[in-house]
Amino acid sequence: MDFIAGAIGGKYLSSGLSTAVGYPLDTVKVRIQTERHYSGIWHCIQETYRTEKVWGFYKGMSASVLSVSVISSVSFGMYKNFLCGICKLRYGDADVKPSKLDVSVAGGAAGAARVLFMAPSEVAKVRMQTQRNPHPSFASPQPVSKPKYRGSLHCLKVIAKQEGFGGLYKGCSALLCRDCFSSAIYFLTYSALCDWLTPAGKNKPDFLVVLLSGGFAGVLAWAFATPLDVIKSRMQTDESDQHKYKGLVHCVRESVRKEGAKVLFKGLGLNCIRAFPVNMVVFVTYEAVLRCTDYY
Repeated sequence: MDFIAGAIGGKYLSSGLSTAVGYPLDTVKVRIQTERHYSGIWHCIQETYRTEKVWGFYKGMSASVLSVSVISSVSFGMYKNFLCGICKLRYGDADVKPSKLDVSVAGGAAGAARVLFMAPSEVAKVRMQTQRNPHPSFASPQPVSKPKYRGSLHCLKVIAKQEGFGGLYKGCSALLCRDCFSSAIYFLTYSALCDWLTPAGKNKPDFLVVLLSGGFAGVLAWAFATPLDVIKSRMQTDESDQHKYKGLVHCVRESVRKEGAKVLFKGLGLNCIRAFPVNMVVFVTYEAVLRCTDYY
């Protein structure tokens, strides 16, 4: 049921308003993380709209929408199963209240598990988001060239053909570090806040507590994940004919050397702004599904 509840939470996350509002912010975040010529968020928004209109903010969205339910399902399902396994191993009972360390370890393991499913869609999303396709109405002295990637699926096919299977997992080391660390913080923060805000004697937190705990868990997780998110995006945009980065450490060293330590915090504000409402929805949906199944 945790896998199903996570999938439904991810489905709500990928639909309607969440996609319409959240995805453009993600595109802006990726662009300012990977390209140096933007002076800030507003400059990136202006330039993207000027040259590519509204469609420029939604590039690669299909990869994200198609994968988000699977990734959310794996994340929540693996977390709960890892947590039950840890409790059974340590205490002999899967239903015993876990310690904060148990929650952190299970969260980190769930983050690692979802990388296997997440990496290819992340590569396609980032490549599409950073690809330049001027809108036909944009007045340019240069002829508009045919885009290298015509869509998310075409992007995956081109990467696999030109860069091999390993190309689909480019930046996987940074993604693995990011998701293990942030997922541990994510579930630990949610669990700790729910325990703290739930009155003694109540078995489950109120939905208001779930909303607040989920939102703050998302913000804190992304606050710590942003440096590795920057490195991940840069490694994923490094195509086979460029070879700018030899690996995670080299990417960190080169980025800091050229742009200073502040480069590791590009997109921090956007990540946190998106994280609060998005994770409120995910957690409250997840909890609602589980409680409905328990009731019936």
